[in-house]
Amino acid sequence: MASQSQGIHQLLQAEKRAKDKLEEAKKRKNKRLRQAKEEAIAEIDQYKLKRESDFRRIQTSIMGSQGNLAVKIDEQTVEKMQVYNSNFQTYKEKVLQELLELAYDVKPELHVNFKYTL
Repeated sequence: MASQSQGIHQLLQAEKRAKDKLEEAKKRKNKRLRQAKEEAIAEIDQYKLKRESDFRRIQTSIMGSQGNLAVKIDEQTVEKMQVYNSNFQTYKEKVLQELLELAYDVKPELHVNFKYTL
């Protein structure tokens, strides 16, 4: 009987050691999974930052910075306004004179459909 109880006792100890090893293996597996997930997230973040910086670089090379565009548009507007003002000053007297001549040079005529009856 003593050998049977000793055998049972050894079996229980072996079962306990196996259970402990399984728990330890599960813990190591979960730890490795968490570590792999963290590494993947870090790698994704680095890739995302790299792609965003590439996109910004390409966007500025193709379109130029928006500040530069606003400055260029303002410069072009000022140039066009100067051209329009100079043209206005140049042709103002001539156009005004032509309009006045048209207004003063009235030639009275009878309308073609007018019928004079006595």
